[in-house]
Amino acid sequence: MNKTELVTAVAEVSGKPKADVKEVLEALMGQIIKTVKSGDEVALVGFGTFKSAKREARVGRNPATGAELKIPASIQPKFVAGKLFKDALNTK
Repeated sequence: MNKTELVTAVAEVSGKPKADVKEVLEALMGQIIKTVKSGDEVALVGFGTFKSAKREARVGRNPATGAELKIPASIQPKFVAGKLFKDALNTK
């Protein structure tokens, strides 16, 4: 499911116009990105937690040539699924 399909599905379930659902979804994603970028977490109880993790600089290897290369430090996004989400995936 892509973003457009998600907007359509939520609009059908909620009875709200697609334009309103799209606006709320984009605002939600923007706020999550802004909060995680600032170093905080966004916890949606039952669904999961969005956070970031620092990854140290390291030396990697090109598998095709064997040459070593320096991989710079970076901040990676992380998502940890909540209990309700996990349980929903594991029930029949």
